Amino acid sequence: MIEAVVDRFDGAPVGERRRWSDEFKAQAVAAALEPGVNVSALARRLGISPPQLFAWRKAYLKSQEEAKPAKPSQQALTEIVIGDATIRVGHDIGEAVLRRIIKAVRSA
Repeated sequence: MIEAVVDRFDGAPVGERRRWSDEFKAQAVAAALEPGVNVSALARRLGISPPQLFAWRKAYLKSQEEAKPAKPSQQALTEIVIGDATIRVGHDIGEAVLRRIIKAVRSA
């Protein structure tokens, strides 16, 4: 039988997790987004680990991407010419609706 005992290594840091205010995070991320900034050096100057600052920056950029309004889709249209009329429809239009539109154009 093998018994595993999980214990702390000698010299491992003991303490609570550090908490950073939202204001501090926002200032750190803003500084990290400046052109030409070495993010790792900035993190060390601020007293935080570089991976932590990279994670904050990534989360900020993701939130900004999600907040952008969706672009209108570049949906391909099909043109139907009946006499002088041109009907442009997307591929998501139902057959019954298209039949009614064509019937209305022909009777006009």
